[in-house]
Amino acid sequence: MATDLLAEGAQAPGFTAPRDGGGSVSLSDHAGRIVILYFYPRDDTPGCTTEALDFTALTAAFEAAGATVLGVSKDPVPKHDRFRDKHDLGIALVSDAETDIAERYGVWKEKRLYGKTFMGIERTTYVIDGQGTIRRVFARVKPAGHAAAVLEAVREIG
Repeated sequence: MATDLLAEGAQAPGFTAPRDGGGSVSLSDHAGRIVILYFYPRDDTPGCTTEALDFTALTAAFEAAGATVLGVSKDPVPKHDRFRDKHDLGIALVSDAETDIAERYGVWKEKRLYGKTFMGIERTTYVIDGQGTIRRVFARVKPAGHAAAVLEAVREIG
């Protein structure tokens, strides 16, 4: 079921989901910190790799700004592990295999590619403040330069 993106000022839906390396991650694990929740279509594709590498390159800057980066896709944990290891990623990768998180955040959308229609994750990033309020929404993201734009938004929220 496709829903609308959540709006700035809305309360971010909580979640607990499996993550790369084993274990799980919850939004509530990061209470009091800014969370960058970025949704991406698939591990190890060109755009998704660019985005993950850019977020990884800025990990120290995000940490200094009091923010944690969580990447979310439908891919299972073993695929996340291979993606992380292949590219030496330094961000948490969350598995949303049942698309529960994507649906609640409104990023599970009908998409078209080469004349075919299918359901998939629309590349979207939410910046969530330490109280769980969505402060910025980046919709229909283009990967190149996106992590730097998100870092600038985090610094503005500060």
